[in-house]
Amino acid sequence: MVLKVAIIGRPNVGKSTLFNRLCGRKTAIVHDKPGVTRDRREADAKLNDLKFKVIDTAGYEYSKEDSLEKRMWEQTQRAISEADITLFMFDARDGVQPYDEHLAKLVRQMNKSVILLANKCEGKLQEDSIHEAYKLGLGEPIPFSAEHGIGLLDLYDNLKDAQPVLSAHNEIDNTPEDVSDEQNKRPIKLAIIGRPNVGKSTLVNALLNDERMLTGPEAGVTRDAIATEWKYMGRKITLVDTAGLRKRARVSDSLEKMSAANTRSAAFTAQVVVLVLDADAVLEKQDLTIARQVLDEGRALVVAVNKWDIANKKETLQRLNDKLQTSLAQANGVPTVTISALKKENLDKLMRAVFKVYDRWNIRIPTAPLNQWFADMIDKYPPPLGKNKRRIKLRYITQAKTRPPSFYIFSSNPEGLPDAYLSYLTNQLREHFEMGGIPIRITVRKTDNPYAEKALKRGKKKD
Repeated sequence: MVLKVAIIGRPNVGKSTLFNRLCGRKTAIVHDKPGVTRDRREADAKLNDLKFKVIDTAGYEYSKEDSLEKRMWEQTQRAISEADITLFMFDARDGVQPYDEHLAKLVRQMNKSVILLANKCEGKLQEDSIHEAYKLGLGEPIPFSAEHGIGLLDLYDNLKDAQPVLSAHNEIDNTPEDVSDEQNKRPIKLAIIGRPNVGKSTLVNALLNDERMLTGPEAGVTRDAIATEWKYMGRKITLVDTAGLRKRARVSDSLEKMSAANTRSAAFTAQVVVLVLDADAVLEKQDLTIARQVLDEGRALVVAVNKWDIANKKETLQRLNDKLQTSLAQANGVPTVTISALKKENLDKLMRAVFKVYDRWNIRIPTAPLNQWFADMIDKYPPPLGKNKRRIKLRYITQAKTRPPSFYIFSSNPEGLPDAYLSYLTNQLREHFEMGGIPIRITVRKTDNPYAEKALKRGKKKD
């Protein structure tokens, strides 16, 4: 049984700062601008010897309308319901505000265990605010500073006391896990990326079959890269939703820059990346830029064309294929799947493509068939002449590593081999061993001259 702890409060009271401290790393974006966090984010946390799950939530803002703020509050309510303990944070510098009182009332109605944190208590000036917090009806406030680590020992004591009293959903969860070899493998990290408003969060929710991510008609709803642990067909997956990427020239706001950096970090540390396109505007310049960056970083790539249910299918496919061939040559063989995230169409096909490119990304080619292929390619199209008017001799090839597949070719004159010949070998290698959709890296290295050392020794003897 693992203790679950949710952090709640008004915008800009320090929830994400505490979340990062408990996680031991800067996972959530922290910014002076209120309301940065919108989705709930869950991660492993540790405080001294106590290990638990912590959930970061959006800042509470009251709204009756069907608005973004209301949907954010619905996500926070789910976090409180799932948690065993709720950490209610308020800003002791500002004192207790009306929103604090309104949120406290809602939390009391949910009958959950609450620890009250008076954050930003770096000095004695906040003593009046601490005493005022008793009127929230949530118990004794703990003087606290998420930024400076003040009050962590008191928080530890409160969490330790609460640990035996776990919620019923944890107590009755005694389902034995399937311990098959496949499930014991490390999770596949799968990042969903793309331009704003193409349906990334809708796709994540459809895959999880749960309204896990905040969605809506507004562009740029997602700001953080949110990871969710998931299993599909017995395989463990870390599914990461990300913020939409715009052209860098159009990004001037510091928060959007942090959000874009967060997205790129998630994409470039993933193993498989699904690039989501809008069927009405497939592979625009920004999409091509994102795809090239993913491949340059050595990630496996799958293209998902979303909103297929309302697309002009024949025209869209033709345009997509033309652009893949002309503008993304290094992505030859990338799987392209047409989907509708809203209607949950073709999601199984998408996941099969993900598993396929992941297996390709991990491929290890035996030395014998690899060198047989290499010899055939040289016979079919010999290397060109070098600067000394002699044909460049390529001796053998070996696979150096996987993830992505990387190869060494050994030659007596590696500097003279033109890029065009390397491209020929790369394309043939990808086609022959069915490695479409993944980057392939080939490095030409100089072979040692076996006679050089003997000649040197002979020279020394003569001297």
